[in-house]
Amino acid sequence: MSPISILNVSSSRFILTGFPGLEVHYLWISIPFSSIYAMVFLGNCMVLHVIRTEPSLHQPMFYFLAMLALTDLCMGLSTMYTVLGVLWGIIREISLDSCIAQSYFIHGLSFMESSVLLAMAFDRYIAICNPLRYSSILTNDKIMKIGVTILCRSSLLIPPVIIRLKFLNYCHPHILSHSFCLHQDLIRMACSDIRFNSIYGLALVISNLLLDAVLILISYIMILHAVLAIASREERIKSLQTCVSHICAVSVFYIPIIGLTMVHRFGKHLSPLVHVLMGNIYILFPPLMNPIIYSIKTQQIRRRSFKQLLKC
Repeated sequence: MSPISILNVSSSRFILTGFPGLEVHYLWISIPFSSIYAMVFLGNCMVLHVIRTEPSLHQPMFYFLAMLALTDLCMGLSTMYTVLGVLWGIIREISLDSCIAQSYFIHGLSFMESSVLLAMAFDRYIAICNPLRYSSILTNDKIMKIGVTILCRSSLLIPPVIIRLKFLNYCHPHILSHSFCLHQDLIRMACSDIRFNSIYGLALVISNLLLDAVLILISYIMILHAVLAIASREERIKSLQTCVSHICAVSVFYIPIIGLTMVHRFGKHLSPLVHVLMGNIYILFPPLMNPIIYSIKTQQIRRRSFKQLLKC
């Protein structure tokens, strides 16, 4: 075994993977990535600022949108320092503790985004299927309770599987598949018994991401059934248009997750570049696209954003 391999096996530090084979082009690659992170930061901050300062947007739908923007902002911030650090040549390795912490935030924020999208689907269901009771069902107190439930669900269920990563024995080469840390990447390098992590991790995915996706699908089946019962064609179109932004947000969240899962599960023969690319799409695509989607499709946010830009 070479000295480098011995170091990788015995060390408590992990090597971050950028874009294999493109190391000489990292400076150029960092330009679009820096631009994307800047757009993630500015776009989500703009959405949060507009919702906070515009009294007409103090409604349940926009409170949930603010939760989504805050989640996307935190997701961008949780990976920015390692992704850009690798591309700028500032960092090459990450300690086990930092890796575990980053893994906790990435997975926790993914579960949080899924929960927020489910809450937004519930909001659209009430608005279309029970419009007369909308304001009485989704009161500020109820929204606050939903927000606390989302936070607890996303942050308190993950520690058992994440904390256990600290006590695993990592005897395989400490080379991560991405420029950031994922739970499945760490257990791949472990020689200890990982049955708990595998079973508990699968249970978390089923009880969070999969369950949320099924409930969102059910809510839209019920919404579609209610919309088709509306006599006026114009009213049907108007009702469905209020759901377009949310459907787009659901798509840009779940499609990259499914793609990354398929690549990890069935794409072992694929180039490492494909794994890296899918990982970055999973991390950056939803935070980048959600502000754009809601700015384009939501008239109040679009108008207010233009006013803010003109002031600048």
